[in-house]
Amino acid sequence: MSGANPRPRVLVVEDDENIRLAVSVELSANGLDVTPARSLAEAGQALGSGQFDCVVFDRMLPDGDAVNFVQQQRNTGWPVPVLFLTARDSVADRIAGFEHGGDDYLVKPFGMAELTARVFVLCRSSGKGRPVVLRHNDLEVDCARRQVRRAGVLLTLSDKEFAVLELLLARPGLVVPRAELREHCWDSSTDPLSNVVDVVIRRLRNKLGEPELIHAVRGVGYRLAT
Repeated sequence: MSGANPRPRVLVVEDDENIRLAVSVELSANGLDVTPARSLAEAGQALGSGQFDCVVFDRMLPDGDAVNFVQQQRNTGWPVPVLFLTARDSVADRIAGFEHGGDDYLVKPFGMAELTARVFVLCRSSGKGRPVVLRHNDLEVDCARRQVRRAGVLLTLSDKEFAVLELLLARPGLVVPRAELREHCWDSSTDPLSNVVDVVIRRLRNKLGEPELIHAVRGVGYRLAT
């Protein structure tokens, strides 16, 4: 149909047949156009023959670690958002995924609903679909100008406050763990036992005012109020 928006295209690279099939079926059922691949070689062929809005990579594949493949792609200017799936759940592994060009990281076993939500967020953040302005209730965030307004009032945020708020906005309704906020918004030298995330969240809450937008999930992290 003329003028219709094409379905977002997702490449799923996973050598475990059961996981690959389950993920492909779930994403397809939610309206995504899914291409499956079993190896880095197949992923390279798929990327060479078509454009994608997101790629889901299993970390360890028969022909190598996907983080090295993604870093090589990033070095050529490849912009497609990447989500890594892995059983490796240490902080060092997650940091390595982000440092090598990953945009998100989900540890196995995972819930299909969470995977689907994260893939949709990455598809929206791709060059084709990313909105210039993010909105949540009466909050408006202009990513290009780095401006934030609440109920039309311009707020002044620090770089860290903006980074935390932007990540929370990218996951509407989902809990973002403290560790992930720290990994995204601070460098790897930050003490994992420090309370830098809580300090910035407290300042953000004060600046955003009432009604409170950022809710704490005890022992886990923070989410935006729905």
